[in-house]
Amino acid sequence: MAGFKTLDDIGAVSGRRVLVRVDLNVPVADGKVTDATRIERVAPTIAELSKKGAKVILLAHFGRPKDGPSAEFSLEPIARATADVLGRPVGFASDCVGDKAADAVAAMKDGDVLLFENTRFHKAEEKNEPAFTEQLAANGDIYVNDAFSAAHRAHASTEGLAHRLPAYAGRTMQAELDALEKGLGNPARPVVAIVGGAKVSSKIDLLMNLVKKVDALVIGGGMANTFLAARGTDVGKSLCEHDLAGTAKQIMIEAAEAGCAVILPADGVVAKEFKAGAPSETVAISDVPADGMILDVGAKTVQSVNDWIDRAATLVWNGPLGAFEIAPFDRATVAAAKHAAARTRQGKLVSVAGGGDTVAALNHAGVADDFTYVSTAGGAFLEWMEGKPLPGVEVLKR
Repeated sequence: MAGFKTLDDIGAVSGRRVLVRVDLNVPVADGKVTDATRIERVAPTIAELSKKGAKVILLAHFGRPKDGPSAEFSLEPIARATADVLGRPVGFASDCVGDKAADAVAAMKDGDVLLFENTRFHKAEEKNEPAFTEQLAANGDIYVNDAFSAAHRAHASTEGLAHRLPAYAGRTMQAELDALEKGLGNPARPVVAIVGGAKVSSKIDLLMNLVKKVDALVIGGGMANTFLAARGTDVGKSLCEHDLAGTAKQIMIEAAEAGCAVILPADGVVAKEFKAGAPSETVAISDVPADGMILDVGAKTVQSVNDWIDRAATLVWNGPLGAFEIAPFDRATVAAAKHAAARTRQGKLVSVAGGGDTVAALNHAGVADDFTYVSTAGGAFLEWMEGKPLPGVEVLKR
């Protein structure tokens, strides 16, 4: 992978202590992990290092503890779930620094895997304090970052350690960076971006960056209403940030100057209330009733989106086209997702998607596995799309 040091550059690791930053911030209920996706994603890096004889020491955070150690935010249950995924024992140290951590590391044999307790039990972690970073570094000879999802934070375990130890990208981080390079870094053209979601206000930087990098920008979800209103369309009682009309206009101006086509809904699925099975109708976007809410885009818009997907060599997707959580307002998102997936399977499209709602929507459509890459990184994926440098990535560059 050009520009970043990976496990291919690491050399011999047998007998060496490798600190691996992973994302184990998984859902837990009644002391049990309910979705092990993130553990499964980092398993290849852990298994590869273990097989090569490294002493693999996992660093991770869990939740947002505010007052130091607590059972609620302990990683101990996640150690058990990690062992289940790996199919081998995973030790647990009740601290990530100090004697408890050092003693646990000293007892390790080559190939062993050990999980340190939540790094955020120490306030110095998020402050990236040098003394704390040195304490973490004392337990390792090599640093591997396999947590792209935390790479937008300059914390001790995500950025500071890379200045203290030889630093490399793990396999999950490598796959993410490769996918993002194909998405916007050096993509095959034409590039089409689909951006949806509720509000323009949360994605201003994203939209401003994309119009300078893509050939066409499809805007859906609630945020499309703000753009429609800015053009003078009456969107009835639809979710709309009328105070951001000026921002929407500026984005459209910058898109025109950059030669980026902006695709807005031509029709919409309208209902008087937002609930499952609510009576709805599809109307031209110019005919939205005063008491109606646009909750999805209509068939004409879906056809337009699919036509743009057909023209594209690269698709970047963040956010659903409608209120996909409730039927029948999921139809457009599902239809477009299935079309993009089919093009990807045919080898005609590089498709990169990310963001919590996007992942949920693609899973709902049953096509997440068919996309070229689906990022679970959340905030880090969004900041990358905004064109912002990510501290945990920048520090890994050659």
